[in-house]
Amino acid sequence: MIVLFAVGGGGDPERHRPLLDHFTARGHQVIAPSFPRLHPQEATWDDYLARPLGLVEALRDVPADEEVAVIGHSIGAWSALCLAGATPWSKEREPLDVPRDPRVSRLVLYTPPAGWFAAPGALDGVRTPMLVYVGELDTFVPASEVEILRAAPAEVDLRVVPKAGHFGFVHVPPPGMEDDPGFDRAAFLPQLVDETYAFVTAG
Repeated sequence: MIVLFAVGGGGDPERHRPLLDHFTARGHQVIAPSFPRLHPQEATWDDYLARPLGLVEALRDVPADEEVAVIGHSIGAWSALCLAGATPWSKEREPLDVPRDPRVSRLVLYTPPAGWFAAPGALDGVRTPMLVYVGELDTFVPASEVEILRAAPAEVDLRVVPKAGHFGFVHVPPPGMEDDPGFDRAAFLPQLVDETYAFVTAG
């Protein structure tokens, strides 16, 4: 199985290096493309669309019959959902055309901005098993928003992480970001890696 990592808005997968190395050390091919930094306040639709398009391009040399597990953080998790069959909707309440990839067989989503998929039927095409995490204290993607994913006709394991924020799933968080005192990053991240690996390789 190929592991495709879809990075968040910062665009640098190196911030997740321990997770990627965990898979590589166990014989899995990991594909983790970098992207330009995405600034939500300034981003155009083309900037967002570039993410799932870039993921498909990164899989260009992967055989058509190869299964691909996609792990994504934030906008990377949004991109993973697009590849798996979800249809995002614009603020003007119009469905948006995004690339798909039938090789996607598993999804692990960290803090996915699921509000894009709140329209009726937006998740009907997603039948891929999902392991989903969101931080209890995430101010970018509230835990209540991620509940939308339960509407998908797929197995959805949704876990709210106590005291975690949006960057609690990143091994090297952005400069100046501080965790809540009740969140033990050093204990949580190894657990996250183990749970992600177990889900991706199950069955």
